[in-house]
Amino acid sequence: MKVVHSPLHARHDGGKELHRGELVPCFEMPSRADFILQALRREGFAVGGPREFPLESLLRVHDAGFVEFLRTAHAEWRAVGKEGFMLPSGFPARSLRRDHIPAGINGKMGYYAFDASTPIVEGTWDAALAAAHCALTAAAHVVEGERGAYALCRPPGHHAGHAVYGGYCFLNNAALAAQYLRDHGKKRVAVLDVDYHHGNGTQDIFWERSDVLFVSIHGTPETEYPYFLGYADERGAGEGEGYTRNFPLPRGTAWAEYVTALDAALDTVGGFAPDALVVSLGVDTYEGDPISAFKLETRHYPLMGERLARLGIPTVFVQEGGYAVEDLGSNVAGVLKGFLARG
Repeated sequence: MKVVHSPLHARHDGGKELHRGELVPCFEMPSRADFILQALRREGFAVGGPREFPLESLLRVHDAGFVEFLRTAHAEWRAVGKEGFMLPSGFPARSLRRDHIPAGINGKMGYYAFDASTPIVEGTWDAALAAAHCALTAAAHVVEGERGAYALCRPPGHHAGHAVYGGYCFLNNAALAAQYLRDHGKKRVAVLDVDYHHGNGTQDIFWERSDVLFVSIHGTPETEYPYFLGYADERGAGEGEGYTRNFPLPRGTAWAEYVTALDAALDTVGGFAPDALVVSLGVDTYEGDPISAFKLETRHYPLMGERLARLGIPTVFVQEGGYAVEDLGSNVAGVLKGFLARG
């Protein structure tokens, strides 16, 4: 399996996040990618860099004004005399206008963000663009005939919507991979999100489409981030009605309960009969994860990979969450090894 990675991920580093009411150092840190890379190299995976893609590739799933904001945000921040990391201080919530984008950087930041857990620093755009290119490159490998490919994306992407960022995510890497597959001959594509947190951004992007199925297994939004999407009754709209499926699970879910939801999700994917699959691979379902509350163990991740392989569908793996950094690489490698073991 080809692994795609860019060292530019390290340019997104620094700042703090507002986590459950406290300002703390970011859980999403450069060492996440480093631990994964080390583990994959120990297991003998070949690692290559991403290809370059035109900026227009991003516009297949993202709003042009949003992309331009991300590209220029930190320069605008510096232009008004600010330094360091950027966090928004106001949002267009209920009763406030959402039809006008403020001219000032503070207003624009709040307009495009949906939380204060996703700081922008000087190198954020470079890292986010490189992550997008990793996902697109992995999708290209699958289009070119690979059974599977893995994009070591950092920052992650599944919380980023058509025109919104948050949850450590700026560009939606999984959605970009899925769209690339669609644009290059795969008529039906499924996205399976196994991150602990609901992939609200991916759901947003494909909400009204029937050519891309979105399925997510995650912690219930009754208590878990992002709180306001991910309920079981969300099933898409218009042409996309029935092409979104959510499997929310309670805090404390262990493998015995999780695998039941996983098998139901895989049955849903199989019933769609996709030509390709994108897996949003978050391993923050791990029992040691500092910001999540499932109880999966390292020994369960190869079992997940084996189940994914049973579908017999060309698969792009896109890295999402996972914050127990010392065990992160072993858990990611476990999924990929399990997938390959099924032959």
